Amino acid sequence: MRYLFEDYAFDPDRRELYRGAEVVPIAPQVFDLLDYLIRNRERVVSKDDLINAVWNGRSVSDAALTTRLNVVRTTIGDSGEEQRLIKTLPRKGFRFVGTVVEVQEREYTAVAGNGAEPPNSALTLPDKPSIAVLPFQNMSGDPNQDYFADGIVDEITTALSRFKSLFVIARNSSFTYKGKAVDIKQIGRELGVRYVLEGSVRKVAGKVRIIGQLIDAGTGVHLWADRFEGDLGDVFTLQDRMTESVVSAIEPKVFQTEIDLARHRTNNANAYDLCLRATPHLHSFTRGESAEALRLVSRALESDPRYAFAATLAGSCHLQNVTQGWAADPKSEFAEGLRLLQLALSIDGNDHLALSMLGYAAGWSGDFDTAIEMVDRAVASNPNAAFAWGLRGWAYRVAGKPEEAIRSFERAVRLSPFDPLLFVRLTGMGVAFVGLGRFDDAVAAAKKALSQNRTFAAAYRCLTTALAHLGREAEAREAAARLLELEPDFRISEWVARSGRRHDDQMFIDGLRKAGLPA
Repeated sequence: MRYLFEDYAFDPDRRELYRGAEVVPIAPQVFDLLDYLIRNRERVVSKDDLINAVWNGRSVSDAALTTRLNVVRTTIGDSGEEQRLIKTLPRKGFRFVGTVVEVQEREYTAVAGNGAEPPNSALTLPDKPSIAVLPFQNMSGDPNQDYFADGIVDEITTALSRFKSLFVIARNSSFTYKGKAVDIKQIGRELGVRYVLEGSVRKVAGKVRIIGQLIDAGTGVHLWADRFEGDLGDVFTLQDRMTESVVSAIEPKVFQTEIDLARHRTNNANAYDLCLRATPHLHSFTRGESAEALRLVSRALESDPRYAFAATLAGSCHLQNVTQGWAADPKSEFAEGLRLLQLALSIDGNDHLALSMLGYAAGWSGDFDTAIEMVDRAVASNPNAAFAWGLRGWAYRVAGKPEEAIRSFERAVRLSPFDPLLFVRLTGMGVAFVGLGRFDDAVAAAKKALSQNRTFAAAYRCLTTALAHLGREAEAREAAARLLELEPDFRISEWVARSGRRHDDQMFIDGLRKAGLPA
């Protein structure tokens, strides 16, 4: 077993610490301290715990313990002031707070040999019931009905995620298995969950049938299976019945009020169908696709003006147009986006999507207190929403709180480790690293983002400024050239004006200037 954190690999069996391919020199007692902290990272360990484990209970002064801990921190690039990886909690003890991935030796060797990212196949299980909802099979005989089956899965995932006692993998990561022959045990290891829900949907002649089965990913044992049938107009009731049955199988209590809160509900089947069609267009992150999403959700709102989910999607389209520089009239489009999101929130005050998007809008306009209030409410409303945690990271970053931003981005990545929009969160993390002066980490994050999406201009901006601050001038100029290929009219002043006022502007801007980008 190896423990991977940041760019380190810790091998307790061989008693070796690696940074990349290099072995890091480490004294035996320092190694033992780090080993104990990593293995017990889910809790705060006391001074007595460390003394008993490392010094076998011998008398050790506070000064000696502090000195040894400082050596541990220095060895892994941490410090007593920063406490990025090892945190001291006054009068309580110490805790390893870095994100750790556990990888078997054979898996690590394969990864190290091809230069790929460490796999997620050894993610540790959360300390509460954890579940992934896989894409349901479309049994309607019409491939054009895939979106309807996907929508069923979205609704069930959203409903499950509202239970704070569950850990629910985000839809975007679960959908990486769509159309593939799956090994449930392997999926459990890769996503770090104990339970997997799979099923099928048949929609024919105004009727719908949903079949689901819940499987223990560790053993492969089927824990529950059921069939839900009815008219197409009953689809929401059928989804709720399935959700309630799943939670009943893995949790001793089911609170119907939480099921009710999870509903992006409308009784208008046409409006619901239009929103299902719009969602993938919005997530494509291009001007044309955003316009198509807005066209579809506008029709949904015409069918049902009080459909909260449609209002949230429409507001998100308008904000995306503004923030990406696609809006013909940014001021009026921004105002329309706010109006629609506030409408959604007036219908459902706990809508995590509307709350997090309002937080994004507030941060964009420089109202950082409101931004933080909104995103904190969003993750409190739905602690399993990777999307909300990602926007919480963005809000805390622009508010000048990069450490908390990084923790939020890491949470988003854990909830959705295979997310198609992972490059957005990695870029946000990279910009937060720039704000902390951790330019090497910023470079690594930006390069990971670009490995997923080579056309994401924000990642090139992050890479450019970090390389410039490191004095890697040739590489910085090369990254700047790639940015200008994507955005030939890029100007720092115009980007700042479009981006709004942010706490981390100056250091970021200085790096862009050092790289020679046009002012």
